[in-house]
Amino acid sequence: MTLADRLRALPTPSLILDEGRMLRNIERLRTHMDTLGVALRPHLKTVKSVEAARRVLAGGHGPATVSTLREAEVFAAAGVKDILYAVGISTDKLARVLALRATGCDLTIVLDSAAQAEAVARASRRSGDSLPVLIEIDCDGHRSGLAPDDPQIVAIGRSLHEGGATPRGVVTHAGESYGAVGPDALAAFAEQERAAAVAAATVLRTAGLPCPVVSVGSTPTAHFARDLTGVTEVRAGVYVFFDLVMAGIGVCTSDDIALSVLTTVIGHQKARGWIIIDAGWMALSRDRGTASQAVDQGYGLVCDIKGRVLGDLIVVSANQEHGIVALRPGGEELVPDPPVGTKLRILPNHACATGTQFDRYEVAPAEAGAPLTHWPRFRGW
Repeated sequence: MTLADRLRALPTPSLILDEGRMLRNIERLRTHMDTLGVALRPHLKTVKSVEAARRVLAGGHGPATVSTLREAEVFAAAGVKDILYAVGISTDKLARVLALRATGCDLTIVLDSAAQAEAVARASRRSGDSLPVLIEIDCDGHRSGLAPDDPQIVAIGRSLHEGGATPRGVVTHAGESYGAVGPDALAAFAEQERAAAVAAATVLRTAGLPCPVVSVGSTPTAHFARDLTGVTEVRAGVYVFFDLVMAGIGVCTSDDIALSVLTTVIGHQKARGWIIIDAGWMALSRDRGTASQAVDQGYGLVCDIKGRVLGDLIVVSANQEHGIVALRPGGEELVPDPPVGTKLRILPNHACATGTQFDRYEVAPAEAGAPLTHWPRFRGW
């Protein structure tokens, strides 16, 4: 039985993971970081799977990045002991942080305000556990964090250091890089990200405060960084699978995207040029991250059962459980007429958002002829 035959036997919608593509993506970034001489701290928010994480993490024990405490708890239980929780800490979660650290996990937290720092210092004193902290730096106005020259950086560092916590350094994320296109623009964002983090680290060290960690990263900047002088680690997450947003800015091609949604043709509206499938936004997600790019991929790019892109066919519209496949606006290729029952695969705009709709991966193995396997995924915060 061929891989295509095995995929046809699956119920739809199903989440398909091409292990071979995934392993190539992992090796690509690992090699680049080795060339630049910087440690890689993979972000596991995209995979949300212990089996997938074992392929991502060298040795399986970390370092790793997460975006929820649920992720930290699951991966710590699986043996990952060096974890950065890279979302500004909500102080009501400190009890969970302390409980997880008590199991032997070296969990580091992130903050960018005096109020958070004071709460963390109090929790450190009360528990006897000097909580390790990275101060978040804003390198591009994308989200949260402090400007690299903000006086609060030193004040927060002192509050932590003198209050019983452990300031470990600084962390930043060039989220605006997702709007840059092409190698030169992405390299410029990588340098902007690096420079901001290194400047903030210098401010702390000049004030006599410890700053052993200088953490930067996003998938676009990680791949196009040319010089990481002063940086100790790089974080990236969606690179493991890639998606259409990453392809749209030139980080990868559609042939690198390891994740797809298997769907079945359930009808036609021939007068409108529509093919109806059983994957709507509940399977594909509502993410329209390519809408502002040069090529709008709708709710996903359509492939045949073997993963080959079918010209200009995209999912142009999505209801809860129905997707409508048609030519993209301006598309010139004739719409194929797949009969009801045909299986198609949809490449996602945003791998994280699409993945979270499913509780497991159907893994197409890297080894030719090997059977499909199933890797559980988890959810929650």
